[in-house]
Amino acid sequence: MAHCGGSPVGAVKFLAGATASAPAAPEPYEALAELWRDRRSEIKRGLAGDGSLTSVLAQAYFQFLDGDMDDAVMSLGSVTGARPEVAWGTAPWFSDVRLLDAVSAEALAEACLRTLDYGQNLDTDEMRERFTPWLRAIDSVSGRSPVPESLAAMARLPRACGRHELAFTLCDRADAVERVMWTAVARASTWRTLGDLDEAAAAFESALALDPANWSVHLDLADLRAEQGDYAAAADLAERGLRHEPREVTLRAAAAAYRTRLSGSPDELRTLITLAPQLANPPYRNLLIARACAGPGLPGELVAEATRAGAN
Repeated sequence: MAHCGGSPVGAVKFLAGATASAPAAPEPYEALAELWRDRRSEIKRGLAGDGSLTSVLAQAYFQFLDGDMDDAVMSLGSVTGARPEVAWGTAPWFSDVRLLDAVSAEALAEACLRTLDYGQNLDTDEMRERFTPWLRAIDSVSGRSPVPESLAAMARLPRACGRHELAFTLCDRADAVERVMWTAVARASTWRTLGDLDEAAAAFESALALDPANWSVHLDLADLRAEQGDYAAAADLAERGLRHEPREVTLRAAAAAYRTRLSGSPDELRTLITLAPQLANPPYRNLLIARACAGPGLPGELVAEATRAGAN
């Protein structure tokens, strides 16, 4: 603490920050554990309400020391999502059997989703190596506690890392307990990532059979059918989704886009232009507009207006 003006909180942040260069080194954690034993109350007060990366990282370890494995894993997931270029999962405590035997499937699933919060590319050899401890934890916890919805959520991380075989294994483990819609969606998304649209479509159909009123799955399958070039099926699926959620703007836009592509209707394209500003995902908005504008016989000036709507 001499280097931190005698402040235990400063020392905690210094030690937590030091782990960024060598997350697997045990020494900083040993020093943090000693501080936590000796100055717990002061540290808790000093870190309260501090959402900085070093604070969250330190608190993850302290939660582990206190036996709060769920919060420890979720905190580490938040740190990993913010800076996935650091192999935070190699921290000795993260692979500790005490954690792997106690953390819930629900908490690990949430932690996995947090690692993906910033949408960074994890499908590289370097990232797969950094995320190996996470993938091992997923394999361990999913085998011990195969909660279907949680396993479906966990599958997103190995899929993002290009570890498709583990994603499918999680789906198989979930199905062995109970077949639920989310597992079928996870399987479909994995097949889609692999480029097998027929298998993906079959899995989405299974998801709809399990939850026929789910508008989001109707939209997923509609988009996939459009990708396959079947705009009649795409338009029909979007319409079916609207029966369950008639005010959902994304569904309304997709239905207008696919009807435009199918029929060349100027009125449908005008509907899409009106809805475009309400679509929160610009790449998806532009994809719908591009598909719609390829409809037969559309007026050139209307196509230009739709293109401008996608650019705004």
